[in-house]
Amino acid sequence: MTTTAPRLGTALARLLILAAALLGTLLAGAAPASAHAALTGSDPKDGAVVATAPKEVNLTFSEQVAMSADSIRVLDPAGRRADTGEIRDLCSGSIVRYGVELRAGLPDGTYTVAWQTVSADSHPIAGAFTFSIGAPSATSVALPDREPGGGLVGALYGIARYLSYAGFAVLVGGGAFVLICWPRGAGVRPVQRTVVRAWLTLTGATLVMLLLRNPYTGSGELSDAFDLAGLKSVLETKTGAALTSRLLLLGAAALFVAVLFGAYTRRTDPKEKKDLVFGLGIGGAVVATGIAGTWALAEHASTGIQPGIAMPVDILHLLAVAAWLGGLTVLLIALYRAPSVERTAVERFSKVAFTSVAVLAATGLYQSWRQVGSWSALTGTRYGQLLLVKIGLMGVLVGIAWISRRWTQRLADLPSGGLSPADLSPADLSSAEKETEGVEEGEASEVDETSESDAVPEANAVSLVSEAEGASGVSPDVDPERAAQLARQRAAVATARRKRERDADPERSGLRRSVLTEAAVAVVLLAVTTVLTTTEPGRTEEEAGRSTSASGPAAVPDRPVDVRLPFDTGGVDGKGVVRLSLDPGRTGANGLHIYVERPDGKPLDVPEVKVALTLEAKDVGPLPVAPDRIQAGHWSASGVQIPMPGEWRIQVTVRTSDIDQTTLDKNVKIG
Repeated sequence: MTTTAPRLGTALARLLILAAALLGTLLAGAAPASAHAALTGSDPKDGAVVATAPKEVNLTFSEQVAMSADSIRVLDPAGRRADTGEIRDLCSGSIVRYGVELRAGLPDGTYTVAWQTVSADSHPIAGAFTFSIGAPSATSVALPDREPGGGLVGALYGIARYLSYAGFAVLVGGGAFVLICWPRGAGVRPVQRTVVRAWLTLTGATLVMLLLRNPYTGSGELSDAFDLAGLKSVLETKTGAALTSRLLLLGAAALFVAVLFGAYTRRTDPKEKKDLVFGLGIGGAVVATGIAGTWALAEHASTGIQPGIAMPVDILHLLAVAAWLGGLTVLLIALYRAPSVERTAVERFSKVAFTSVAVLAATGLYQSWRQVGSWSALTGTRYGQLLLVKIGLMGVLVGIAWISRRWTQRLADLPSGGLSPADLSPADLSSAEKETEGVEEGEASEVDETSESDAVPEANAVSLVSEAEGASGVSPDVDPERAAQLARQRAAVATARRKRERDADPERSGLRRSVLTEAAVAVVLLAVTTVLTTTEPGRTEEEAGRSTSASGPAAVPDRPVDVRLPFDTGGVDGKGVVRLSLDPGRTGANGLHIYVERPDGKPLDVPEVKVALTLEAKDVGPLPVAPDRIQAGHWSASGVQIPMPGEWRIQVTVRTSDIDQTTLDKNVKIG
């Protein structure tokens, strides 16, 4: 039974669809830009009620952040600025703390602290909390629902980030594949096009990220991408400097590509070619290391524990990924589009891939320990779960690579020779002939169109070839159009014969299939890696959780928890406000009062009100509460038990008719 290699066009289309679907699913399931630094404490604390107005508000973070003049805003109950706008750096040793002074003479009421900044690993973070002076009050502050780094700008930035990784892998891995494994590939046009397009992709993605950086970390408005003042401020940041350096290094990479596919291919003297390979190898390694360093200097590796070790390890990890996956991509293109690929080239790449996998295993193990830190973080955080998915994909990829290696060994047992022109699919005839016979562009296109029909009747093959060969010796009076037609038919017959020969070669066909499958899994793996770069590391998430738990809720004796929740059930008299009071707002027994009011403040009599309490951090709840109707718009329950302190989610379900109801929720800290 013979095996048939799939057509490259169809396979690539399926591969891209798979990658797009998985990347979309992963990005849709993640927060737009998960916080990598975390707020670990504040003074006043979230929900605190203080007797007198504090002089300033302080925020403590888990790692270094970049503060601007408007990073911390304190708003009074009416939504006006209550701070002076002057950010104070209160950092000391390993403690990362910033503060903002408050204006004098602030009245009693509930104040909102809204903050937004950029963590040391380049990702935007934001949040808000409230505290009260004297006693809690109603507040008119409305904070935007959009998460930092989300929306259209966040999606475009994520796509550009993915393309930059892919472009880097193919650019570096493709160049290494040609220099180390297949020097003759420098003169093969499909290989040239692949590497050049990778350079264009990486350059374009870097430019897009540089332009989107300002709205990505700020307003979220796409129009701000062309704000020159914002672009100037981006260039002054660590990430802006890294992106700018990457563009400069890509200029040097363009020179490397030009020499590799230009001067190198024209050299005929073996000594000159050897010297040029040495120079290209040294120069290419320096440029590739520099480009990889632009990620290490601006993202996860640059912050957290052991950055001095983590950054070189991250660079080595990226280079190993490029050597394996980028070389795999060029090998795939060569197997389908190049006239022939020597067996020795495949064997050399097999050794390069094996070395890359060993490096990936070592560097990946260190990075996993550094970013996760514990078994609980590996299984209990989103970063750890994504890391497990990545490890699983790596295992699949290694397994497929082992199969490819077996096919390579089988080829080694065959008589010497490369993967011959018979390995070409019919659809690829035109490009192969352009490489080997110098067919004109228009003629190649016509041959390609004709060769799309893979089946030429064997009975007609001999007559067509004979007629076409006879046409080459006819007098000039013969119709040129007829001669061209016969030439195309002869090419179609030759292509069909080559296809039959290729299908009868299970070793080469099996190698193609295994390499194509490797490439498909590699695309998915790259998607998971991209999402990992925008996900809060498990170690940071756990440390932030411990810090928040250790700080505890605000100790405010005999101060009820007051919540105000607007609602709209959509029916008649469906709009209003729920005011909920939990007194004293401590562990143990509490009294619950619920007031349902119309928008004008008058009581609204509703058929039913239900309450549920959930402490998600401890998997407690939901604890149902069934309040009794006291009078129109007033519901009450006594002895509501709060078993332990923490951040409780209060859910209130309001039914305004037999079919109209809505559920509202609010997180509150209860001490």
